[in-house]
Amino acid sequence: MNHSTCEEQRRELVAAFRHGVVAELANPYMGHGELKAAIKEKAKRTYEIPFSKKTTITEGCIKKWLALYRRYGKAGLAPKVRADKGFSRVIEETERDAFIAYLSEHPELTARAVYRKLYDEGTIKTVLSSSSLSRLVQSAGLSREKRLVIAANEQNRKFAFFYPLECVQADCMHGPSVPGPDGKRVKAILIAFIDDATRRIVFAEFAASEHSLAFEKGLKHILATHGRIGRTYVDNGSTFVSTQTQRILDTLQTLLIHSKPGRPQGRGKIERFFRTVREMFLRPLEESSLKSMEDLNARFRSWLESEYHRSPHRGLAGATPLEAWLEKAKHIITVDPTVNLEEVFFHEITRKVYRDGTVTVNNTLYEVPSILIGRKVKLRFDPHRDRPRMFVLCDGVDHGECRLVDTYANTKVVRTYDETDRFYDAGSARQPNITASLSAARFTTGGDR
Repeated sequence: MNHSTCEEQRRELVAAFRHGVVAELANPYMGHGELKAAIKEKAKRTYEIPFSKKTTITEGCIKKWLALYRRYGKAGLAPKVRADKGFSRVIEETERDAFIAYLSEHPELTARAVYRKLYDEGTIKTVLSSSSLSRLVQSAGLSREKRLVIAANEQNRKFAFFYPLECVQADCMHGPSVPGPDGKRVKAILIAFIDDATRRIVFAEFAASEHSLAFEKGLKHILATHGRIGRTYVDNGSTFVSTQTQRILDTLQTLLIHSKPGRPQGRGKIERFFRTVREMFLRPLEESSLKSMEDLNARFRSWLESEYHRSPHRGLAGATPLEAWLEKAKHIITVDPTVNLEEVFFHEITRKVYRDGTVTVNNTLYEVPSILIGRKVKLRFDPHRDRPRMFVLCDGVDHGECRLVDTYANTKVVRTYDETDRFYDAGSARQPNITASLSAARFTTGGDR
């Protein structure tokens, strides 16, 4: 137990004793004469006073404690802390200030090491004992533990970037419930990107989930409509840790930075924006009036452009986010026009080609060139579509677009019977339809001969 803890317990014990003496005297229904008699009676008693050799209390002392109790409550009964408590009264104020300043700037050093350094340099000329030095450190609130905590917190200081899109913060916020396509109400989740330098919201949209696809949609929108992103600062939520997203950002040479778990201080700007959304947009909004997710987004975009972006911001010295953006827009670096963002944001998966020249993606069959049968291929597609166009690559060679399997059309395709396909499951779409192949052969050759 350290010195400050012992001292605090000492003050609590003294306050508890004094409270036991005067608490009943504070009864508002006690008359003046009755109160006076009670004080005299208490002054005649003997007590075991904490941390004191005295055994009696004077009437004047009891009256003083009663006045403090009536004015400040039980806390007013605790012994006062001297204003110069802990400070050595033999050290000069300038020496004390120099010691505290150096100790604060070098939290890794011990108080004794700092004192010796300043003493050797002549900055401090007063000789201090170990106890005096300890009291000086404790009174300044600069114990080694506290100094190390302060040093760690210094890394979370407010930071600000100058150029637009130099740093973008992104996060998700749960919003109101809205009617879904099937009529059932779903929770609307807002994903937003805020530009650190100008506080402009470069992308924000309510959706029914906080999937990583929503995050990628926002990144793609910013790159296509504004310009390159220097770095993206996010938390460790599942929305922001997708391997597909990381691969896309690596391709674009955009740094993705995750805040440390349990330490959201660095994402203060986006958190402050969400607070504004709750207070200024969601609070006046009648949830029952929302017709759909599209209706909510339309209202939100209107509020964002007409209210938020045009309101003076304290973090911008009174300028609006729109003014700050327009003032610095000339510094934005655009995306190279030769970069195809549609292809950059394709997802990639690996599949092995079946013996019938097909692959399965999300329970959908695609047909690939027959030369890839039995080989592992890389499929690239747009994940935002239900049945996306599928492009196949193998060993770095582009084999073009896959085709959706049309089982009816395949009945008219001439196939050769392979002895290796003798045994097959008739209910499996992966195996060749021998009956269909023979029938197709008959149609082609004019029947059996």
